[in-house]
Amino acid sequence: MHELCLRHGEDHVAAVLIPLAVDGTIVVASMSILLANRYGSRGGLLAWTMLLIGSLASLGANIAVADPSLIGRVIAAWPSAALIGSYELLMSQIRQASAQEPVVAQGEVARDPEHVRVYDHDSPEQAGPDEFGREDLRRTAWRWALANRLPDGALPSGRVIAEQFARSARWGRWIKRIGLEGKLAGRDHSTAA
Repeated sequence: MHELCLRHGEDHVAAVLIPLAVDGTIVVASMSILLANRYGSRGGLLAWTMLLIGSLASLGANIAVADPSLIGRVIAAWPSAALIGSYELLMSQIRQASAQEPVVAQGEVARDPEHVRVYDHDSPEQAGPDEFGREDLRRTAWRWALANRLPDGALPSGRVIAEQFARSARWGRWIKRIGLEGKLAGRDHSTAA
């Protein structure tokens, strides 16, 4: 693609940036589809269109600068086709793995649960349209932990809480910590001890 840009009068900077923009489009579109898949969507028309256009542009540029023989064009097309195909295979594996995990509501996952603000889902300004009428998973996990105390009265470990809800051990420890801090008792009066 760099060579094609130079052949058609682009300066050196553009000839460097255009391939990055095309390949970047492929990566961003794939990641967008992956993220949409994690929320139960197929990715949308724009993401799939950009993925297709970026892939065709990359493949087309390699073919355009190839030796004009059939073998020359196949050889020139191979690196681009292999990269695109390999990247999409990787993304499809990640999408498949994420499809097997429980779908998580928006706002439920954050980069670092230690710094997540616990939202009061009774507050209309904080609750999103998907959250009305749905049980809050964090409060459900906390109620489960309270109902399943160990024989000595201690709460289950964060790992055990997490396993019960198909989450990470870190999530379970976070639930236990914020539950003990009283941040999950807002709606559930049975947690007041």
